[in-house]
Amino acid sequence: MFDAILSSIPEPDARTAARCQELLDAKTKPRGSLGRLEELACRFAALTGKPVPPLPAKAVVVMAADHGVVEEGVSAYPAEVTGQMVANFARGGAAINVLARQVGARVEVVDVGVRHPVEGLEGVKVRRVGPGTANFTRGPAMTREQAEAALAVGVEVAQRLADEGVGLVGLGEMGIGNTTASSALTCVFTGLPPEVVVGRGTGVDDAGLARKVEAVRRGLEVNRPEAAQPLEALAKVGGFELAGLAGVALGAASRRVPVMMDGFIASVAGLVAARLCPRVTPYLLASHLSVEVGHARVLEQLGQRPLLDLGLRLGEGSGAALAFGLVDAALRVLHEMATFTGAGVTDIPPPVR
Repeated sequence: MFDAILSSIPEPDARTAARCQELLDAKTKPRGSLGRLEELACRFAALTGKPVPPLPAKAVVVMAADHGVVEEGVSAYPAEVTGQMVANFARGGAAINVLARQVGARVEVVDVGVRHPVEGLEGVKVRRVGPGTANFTRGPAMTREQAEAALAVGVEVAQRLADEGVGLVGLGEMGIGNTTASSALTCVFTGLPPEVVVGRGTGVDDAGLARKVEAVRRGLEVNRPEAAQPLEALAKVGGFELAGLAGVALGAASRRVPVMMDGFIASVAGLVAARLCPRVTPYLLASHLSVEVGHARVLEQLGQRPLLDLGLRLGEGSGAALAFGLVDAALRVLHEMATFTGAGVTDIPPPVR
């Protein structure tokens, strides 16, 4: 299954991007004066294969799962908060619901491994791989088969959304303990020690931060994950929701749908997808720079520059939803801004090089 998906991800269309830039240069503005908005429009053109991409229907996929490493005292919140927040998402009361409504995006909530789920919730897709991962300080977080199953859940969700007309997918998550798993994977893929990439997550105090660093260190020592084996690394120290989001990235890219990553955790999932299949990398967009210390390191690995820097550290897909508005702005320039010819405005030819 995965081989077929990986081989089906198309390369960005450089000619279409160049044509998009020509159209932008004809608008009533100095060439390049809209800066990164122009870059964003051209990137969308290259990914979708359309010089004037339509404004996309948007969705944020929130994958939710629990982590056994919480037993090590790495979070300021207890594990049952994961299920409680899933219920909050389902009722429309979380930050991601508010921000998604603002930009007209749907929120797709997927329980891929919540330990204490709230039963009977409408609007939550139940695709449970297990009741949370195992404690990776004592052995692998999951089996290879579980990692593949969670990846498959994400692929299925993304491809279904694409079939329903969604043209831009955001990556969001919920899982108490998931910054610890994300930090462990960051260590694997960057080669950096835990004390450099582990942050405070939900706001642990100094003692909690020390426990978190030690948990990551022990997880790496016990499991010995290798960057050259990304699927095995994911299984050893990752999480079900991280695997699910990596699958979303792969599935979306296979349908030429750009993927807007949220902060640290979602970007680690994007990095896992990129290590599994480098062809997915151009489809990954960095919405913002999290205050989590490892996030900048992950974006460096992906060659990404974030669109926003607002001091966010919430997760849920909140930064992705905010950046959706920038995508709409970039594409509206293409659709709605007058040209020099149409507006009767004198243009200055570009300098001869």
